[in-house]
Amino acid sequence: MDWVYVFYITGLGLAVGSFLNVVVLRYHTGRTVLGRSSCASCAHKLSWFDLVPLASFVLLRGKCRYCRARISFQYPLVELLTAFLFFLAARQFLAGTLTYASLLHFVTLLLALPFLVAIVVYDIRHKIIPDALAYGFAFVGIMFRTADVAQSGFTTAVLLDLAAGPLLFLPFFLLWFFSKGRWMGLGDGKLALGIGWLLGLSGGVLAVLFGFWSGALVGLFLVALTHLSVRRKGVTKVSLKSEVPFAPFLILGVIDVLFFGLTSLFISMLSQLHVF
Repeated sequence: MDWVYVFYITGLGLAVGSFLNVVVLRYHTGRTVLGRSSCASCAHKLSWFDLVPLASFVLLRGKCRYCRARISFQYPLVELLTAFLFFLAARQFLAGTLTYASLLHFVTLLLALPFLVAIVVYDIRHKIIPDALAYGFAFVGIMFRTADVAQSGFTTAVLLDLAAGPLLFLPFFLLWFFSKGRWMGLGDGKLALGIGWLLGLSGGVLAVLFGFWSGALVGLFLVALTHLSVRRKGVTKVSLKSEVPFAPFLILGVIDVLFFGLTSLFISMLSQLHVF
């Protein structure tokens, strides 16, 4: 593996993460992503040396240079997360000999990861997945599948992976339709469309399973934590009817399938114990 390329791609991830902060904070506000950045507290226009990914936050100790107001930790966290995902992608795809198909997979994955990070942050902040981000991710997902078509043609396996997007979208659509949006938003289904195309049928199913399992566990943990802290002032009450962003759990499943494989390992262990 050429670690020089990995280093540069990780640095690119930091820069992309910085841009994603701008996208998330300005989306649907009427501001263009190309305008100059300014302090959220004093509105002072920021110079380039105030905007160096991660380094500026560390050197300024998390405070605005001009008014000393605290800078949100969202900025360095998003930059670090994006850089980490770019590092994982580079480590995986640059480990062996690059073919036309693997190079196309690598490039499209670098295009897909920023959409996933932006969706996570926006869904946590606003509890909604913007159509532009969901459809953009789905478009990159279908691009990812074209590498398989270019390499293998329209085989049965390739056709199943092409059908994975609509197949994963369908259950989410039915949940949304029959509950009239009370159980789940349609944005999660649009996200599942791109997940199916990016990961294929088997990988997409594993990612969705991871999302449901992890989401259920975290939801139950928050409910239990609320009941334990019910008498404390300032504690937000969480119940089974509370709205919890689901996209972060689905995307955790995507990251697991792409880089770690914990879900498939867990299912394999269960199958050996004859649970399935």
